[in-house]
Amino acid sequence: MKLTFAKANLLKSVSIVMKAVSSKTTMPILECILVDASANTIKFTSNDMELGIETTVEGEIQERGVVALDAKIFSEIVRKLPDGFVVIETDENLVTTIICQKAKFSIPGKSGEDFAYLPIIEKNECISISQFSLKEIIRQTIFSIAPNENNKLMTGELFEIKNDTLKVVSLDGHRIAIRKIILSASYDDKKVVVPGKTLNEISKILSGEVDDKVNIFFSDNHIVFEFDDTIVVSRLIDGEYFRIEQMLSSDYETKVNINKKEFLDCIDRATLLVKEGDKKPIIIHVMDESMQLCIDSSMGSMNEDIDISKEGKDIMIGFNPKFLMDALRVIDDETISIYLVNPKAPCFIKNDDESYIYLILPVNFNTSR
Repeated sequence: MKLTFAKANLLKSVSIVMKAVSSKTTMPILECILVDASANTIKFTSNDMELGIETTVEGEIQERGVVALDAKIFSEIVRKLPDGFVVIETDENLVTTIICQKAKFSIPGKSGEDFAYLPIIEKNECISISQFSLKEIIRQTIFSIAPNENNKLMTGELFEIKNDTLKVVSLDGHRIAIRKIILSASYDDKKVVVPGKTLNEISKILSGEVDDKVNIFFSDNHIVFEFDDTIVVSRLIDGEYFRIEQMLSSDYETKVNINKKEFLDCIDRATLLVKEGDKKPIIIHVMDESMQLCIDSSMGSMNEDIDISKEGKDIMIGFNPKFLMDALRVIDDETISIYLVNPKAPCFIKNDDESYIYLILPVNFNTSR
């Protein structure tokens, strides 16, 4: 095999497939990138058996062939090569030479026969959305998935399609994030749970351009994302997702309209007095024309008033400040609406058409300050 690439093209493709290279495996072949130039195109593939990525690389084939290369060393070599054209050549023993200008590396390769190719998914009906929309949906929900696997379903996000609407939901037991977008057509109903890891990695690869499309295909066990020259195949998480509808009450006793940036900046200032890992709540006291935010910790105390407009009752309620900030950071509206019932009930931050809903559970606090 003998291939020639512009370094920039090679680096971009290696960076894409590195996102599905297994870091913990008993199968050394899964620590490799498959370089496949057996046909008329050059493809790089990686697969950790949960997530697989295949991307087509722009380059010239002088001699066809296939080789699997240790992903870590291959990516490091490519990253540190000088700018210019890169020649990759393998001999009959799969020893692979990488040459760029005066730099020359030789590394052992493995046979591609043992490599775990991506599963073949029947591509029936697909939904198509812009890369910008998918990237935004992930950004606006991914922070609410659970970081550990005590409950596997909480480490993923629900993708639910009904008619012409895609709803994406994440939750971790303390909060729920929901985003809805209108699709360009109506589709059959679908409900799948996509691993958070998959979505995190896809969001790093997406261009985020409004005019660039992503086609999404579903099977019983997998979801496939096709965009640009890349295919991402991921296993789905098995199980029935949580019934969140009963948690989404539209009743409220207090509605607050507030400038989002002022609210976020105020909470940010308050957290200066909270040590990392310290679970100090921020206490919010909603009155007629103002909202008072207070925090009291071993490092000191702070209170600040913000102008608001309010409907309904006064209320005093406590929250984990990080959960409020996570939601506020991903909302693009200048003014937001917060709906409250009582100090023990969750608050909702949502817009009028409910294209986003953030539910946050309150925390207990001591009023004897």
